[in-house]
Amino acid sequence: MNSSTPRRLAAASMALAALLAIAGFTALGSVFDYPTILKSGTADILTLHRQHQGAVTGWFLVLAISAALLAPAGIYLGRVAGGTLGRWIAAIGIAAATVQVIGLSRWVLLVPGLSDAATDPSRTAEAHHTFELLHLWLGTVLGETIGYALTGTFTVLVAFALTRGLAPRWMTYLGYAAGALIVTGVIIPLGVEPAGLSNFFGYIVWCLWLLALAVILWRPRTADPSSATPTGATLSERDAGTADDSPPISVEGRP
Repeated sequence: MNSSTPRRLAAASMALAALLAIAGFTALGSVFDYPTILKSGTADILTLHRQHQGAVTGWFLVLAISAALLAPAGIYLGRVAGGTLGRWIAAIGIAAATVQVIGLSRWVLLVPGLSDAATDPSRTAEAHHTFELLHLWLGTVLGETIGYALTGTFTVLVAFALTRGLAPRWMTYLGYAAGALIVTGVIIPLGVEPAGLSNFFGYIVWCLWLLALAVILWRPRTADPSSATPTGATLSERDAGTADDSPPISVEGRP
């Protein structure tokens, strides 16, 4: 790859993830009253699901694809950052994508069958019980609580590693704020109502931050004649000014 390829692949993954997330949440909020519907009883959730099953299934698939794009975004952002921090960004991005895809996929692969089974009086109780177990373990515990923690951590690491060298300082602070607000979602199961609002607002800020960072990464970097660096140098090397053969200084080691 040339030096701009990882940045542009990261930008494309981030922008597409943000746009699909915005589209998915907007559509599901309209046809399924999501995520407010999740506070309703199981029977009400499955009834509304049956009424709009095709649209609900399709838009949850869109959200799953959006979540999956965190994996390539993390891999390429990790290459841009370089060093140990870059490897952490890649690993956490892949983990965040994995748990969220598993959680969201239940709406595509499992809930439609449970929704239909619930219409059979002899199977209603079993269908409701299975839905509640899936909702708890794949939804609340895995996809949401662990997913919120990983996504927030990923966002903070990316803000720390990249925006300080590529974007205005306010972009770094915006990334920190988005990550912190997303992480508040881990206490939603404890009944802390404001956490739901802060988490929702955090995802709005996060999507806008992803789009802004994608634009910055996509644009060609302006070469600085006074500090030329080898083609393909990592962010760590550029920031440390290692144009010679001396060992690169990692991102973590910057003052």
